[in-house]
Amino acid sequence: MRLLVLASIIGAALAAPQNYYNQPQQQYQDQYSRNVVPIVSETNEVNPDGSYSYSYQTGDGQQAQAQGYLKNAGAKDAEAEVAQGSYSYTAPDGTPIQVNWVADENGFRAEGAHIPTPPPIPDAILKSLSILPQSPSTEQQQYQPQYQQNYKQQQYQQQFQPQYQQNRYRF
Repeated sequence: MRLLVLASIIGAALAAPQNYYNQPQQQYQDQYSRNVVPIVSETNEVNPDGSYSYSYQTGDGQQAQAQGYLKNAGAKDAEAEVAQGSYSYTAPDGTPIQVNWVADENGFRAEGAHIPTPPPIPDAILKSLSILPQSPSTEQQQYQPQYQQNYKQQQYQQQFQPQYQQNRYRF
């Protein structure tokens, strides 16, 4: 039995690849060492009340910072997490990108020169929108139910009135 255990250990030792741990580690370092970007500065602060702030800057010029807090803490339906910050980097084509953002009870909003915006509304459409009434006038409210009632009565009469009664006096 001892001989069998000893033979198994020797066989496993001889079957293991030589320099297994040294070879891949060297390849990994060579492959990814060119893509490592150092962190030049970093701050991170979390306060007991739940507010926080962080910022960092990398060696290739990337920057980010943000602050946040809980608004209306303790109010059941009015609590909202509020955060604001910015980040910047250089696009692959060399364009500097700067984004300022806010996230609160009204949603996420980002601003930046590179972010597309909708075209302005033409003056003719703005003018027509200002002319349209925002709510029905009192005349429309006064007569609308009457018209609807008369229309329903006409439909009922046409649908259920026998044909011979409609043409009864025609020759």
